[in-house]
Amino acid sequence: MSDYFKQRKADVMARLNEIKLELPEFCDEFFVGIAQQTSELTRLNYAYDLRIFFYYLSHYSRRFKGRSELDYDIADLEKITIVDLENYIEWLSSYEYNGKLYTNEANGKARKLSTIRSFFKYFFNRGAIVANTAAKISMPKLHEKEIIRLEGDEVENILNVTESGDGLTKQSLHFHEKTRLRDIAIVTLLLGTGIRVSECVGLNLDDIDFNNHAFTVTRKGGGRTILYFGKEVEEALGAYVYEERRNVTDAVDKDALFLSLQKKRICVRTVEILVKKYAHIIAPLKKISPHKLRSTFGTNLYRETRDIYMVASVLGHRDVNTTKKHYAAISEDHRKQAANLIKLKKDDGE
Repeated sequence: MSDYFKQRKADVMARLNEIKLELPEFCDEFFVGIAQQTSELTRLNYAYDLRIFFYYLSHYSRRFKGRSELDYDIADLEKITIVDLENYIEWLSSYEYNGKLYTNEANGKARKLSTIRSFFKYFFNRGAIVANTAAKISMPKLHEKEIIRLEGDEVENILNVTESGDGLTKQSLHFHEKTRLRDIAIVTLLLGTGIRVSECVGLNLDDIDFNNHAFTVTRKGGGRTILYFGKEVEEALGAYVYEERRNVTDAVDKDALFLSLQKKRICVRTVEILVKKYAHIIAPLKKISPHKLRSTFGTNLYRETRDIYMVASVLGHRDVNTTKKHYAAISEDHRKQAANLIKLKKDDGE
């Protein structure tokens, strides 16, 4: 694992330990118990969700109002009723925490309820509580989100704009002169391989193997995978690496593939901003992020191969059902096309 991912893991663990201090002491058992089956980031998100849950109980629940968030034990889980949990889910629609207003639609509520379910299930399976009350709460009805991606000429257009800078403001053009090769390489890599933005920023120079048209990425959970790139990605990466990156001898992060103007490893936020900047020029009505470029790659690969298992493997989905869920709309397109392929009557003149 590269120093970048080691440091990221350490930062997440440090933050997790901070949040755990704001939770009841018995929660420590939960986090230790799930450590082997979950990533550090998953456990951090669980901690955030549990912090909000106990905050709600202490400030808005009739049964527990006025109690400190730290003053709970396992026995209190037995006292939480279905109504308590249903009221909590409703409260999540709009609430204030630390002076900031938060809102949740169905997806946000479902994720937070999933955390509570996992929490109760853990202690129920351990025999610490006699009833798993959270399992009796129905998940919020989720509305299928349309897959936002670049279509047709939009892929070529964003590459052209990234290269030429056409449509950028005067200020953006000034920076474009300094980052053009890097930006082309990043956008081409995201569109041509479908890697996650975190995988992109974590790449090191020695992860790229031009001889075999391959590169190594660090997946979620820290696993290392070799992926391959085509000619267009090779050309974009080669131009950046050999004409620009290898000429930087005083980089702060000497191993990093993509550098910021401060010669440090580029961060996720910077990649998000540059993708949004170029995408807004060619598709102003679409909110295009690096993840949408990943969706674009996955869509195009599935349309070309019709092989959902290949798409799942390349994208790094552990469960093919995740891939099926995201690309179900494409299957629907195929079914609609199939309906027009079969003719029951000959056209006039045939």
